[in-house]
Amino acid sequence: MNKAKVRVRVPASTANLGPGFDSLGMALNLYAWIEMSRSETTSIHLYGDHMDQVPTDKTNLIYKVAQMVFAEAEVECPDLEISVYSDIPLTRGLGSSASAIVGALAAANQLIGSPLSADKLFQMSSALEKHPDNVGASLFGGIIAAYWDGERAEYIKIEPKPNLKVLVAIPEFHLSTDKARKVLPDYVPLKDAVFNVSHTSLLVAALCSGRYDYIRHAMKDVLHQPYRAQLIPGMTTILDKATDFGALGVALSGAGPTLLALVDADSGHKSNLEHFLLETLQAEEVSARTMWLKPSLTGVEVLTSWDEQRSFLDNIIHGEMPPANKGESVGKMGGSY
Repeated sequence: MNKAKVRVRVPASTANLGPGFDSLGMALNLYAWIEMSRSETTSIHLYGDHMDQVPTDKTNLIYKVAQMVFAEAEVECPDLEISVYSDIPLTRGLGSSASAIVGALAAANQLIGSPLSADKLFQMSSALEKHPDNVGASLFGGIIAAYWDGERAEYIKIEPKPNLKVLVAIPEFHLSTDKARKVLPDYVPLKDAVFNVSHTSLLVAALCSGRYDYIRHAMKDVLHQPYRAQLIPGMTTILDKATDFGALGVALSGAGPTLLALVDADSGHKSNLEHFLLETLQAEEVSARTMWLKPSLTGVEVLTSWDEQRSFLDNIIHGEMPPANKGESVGKMGGSY
């Protein structure tokens, strides 16, 4: 039995960035780590505060996606030993399922000698998620402008300027993507479609050119956020007023409930903005925490620097954990949502 182990690190992601529904995504420096090896029996070990509801048998998403890779490559590998540590909260709009899919694809592909191209992994992950924004960001890093037409996905990667930071406010309740999609209408007025096309175009141009002064206008949306606001108390106030407290722009992260503000790293209003987000949610009795993040310029990575004398978890804590996740400021306010 080949006992070779593969380890990958995959970033979280945010999708839509306001108007770019199912087409814009950005990788964030919040990570999940996956270790995978062949085994005589399947065993799955989960670590991290967000993993208590994740199955540890062959219904596990990472195991199932790995088997799709083996089937595509016509390789049999029915049993695996898998270890997972994740800092990415589940069902909060930060791409937890996309990171699991991308990490599983990359690890399984590496385990059998990388017969599948990066493009093939992108096609598989887009088909699994039914949209390419989160998976594209986690695969390739940076900001992704992409489409998936049901048969093929295409993307272009945008590298944000170094001064772009991301403040997220993460409510302490779950919101499934399925529930968040069910509140959306089947049809929208032509004027709303035109609104989002024009704003998405301006947002992409602003991100490509570094004209971040346009972001506050370009991140506005009428296709999904007004409908999803009913699910997230305080969201409408934050979308309307966050730019008054120093945000370059603000949006719902993916399907939510996390809210995301883009911020100039040199801004003198970061503390005011953080307090505004937390206090607005607290006024609605929503418990939440904030995190300061950055765009992750790299997507999923195969880890080669690994101390074989340490355990999987010790390697992450002492060797691979990025500095931003070891002590960057996190704010929190209570509530009873």
